[in-house]
Amino acid sequence: MTREAGKLRVIGGQWRSRLIEFDAGDGVRATPDRVRQTTFDWLAPVIEGARCLDLFAGSGAMGIEALSRGAAHCTFVEQGARQCARVKNALQALKAQHTDVVPMDAIYFLQQTWHRFHVVFLDPPFESDLLSRALLELPKVLHPHNRVFLEWGGERPELPERFEWLREKQAGQVGYGLASYRHPAADG
Repeated sequence: MTREAGKLRVIGGQWRSRLIEFDAGDGVRATPDRVRQTTFDWLAPVIEGARCLDLFAGSGAMGIEALSRGAAHCTFVEQGARQCARVKNALQALKAQHTDVVPMDAIYFLQQTWHRFHVVFLDPPFESDLLSRALLELPKVLHPHNRVFLEWGGERPELPERFEWLREKQAGQVGYGLASYRHPAADG
């Protein structure tokens, strides 16, 4: 089934099958349905009650899906004003609670925030170096028991020290996976 550009459907949870509109301009692409389904199958044991961060939120698909499936809170960080407005509109239409939409550069957000997150979604523009830069800043915002979703085009990214791959898959030209960061305190 082909869907109109700028629309996505929630795959599961309380908002299952609801259509969400997003700004498809500026190269924003929503994570494909089958990638979201697999990812949330992987996250099923940890998503309920989790504090989530949808970094480079774009359409907001991953954070909205997390909230639909029982996440306690989600912070959406997106520097594009139109995308932020669409994410806010979608959250209002869903009557979503316990959310923040932050119109800010993602790397700057990671450097400034004091919040800690259980689940982080990283899906920056493929042609940028933002994925590797975000991974370097990420440890200080991660809860000791964490999961990090990554989506990439091309070759699988190298993970910085103390990160490890838990799962990974390919869907056409898109690679995606789940990683975790082991805090130094966990070694003792």
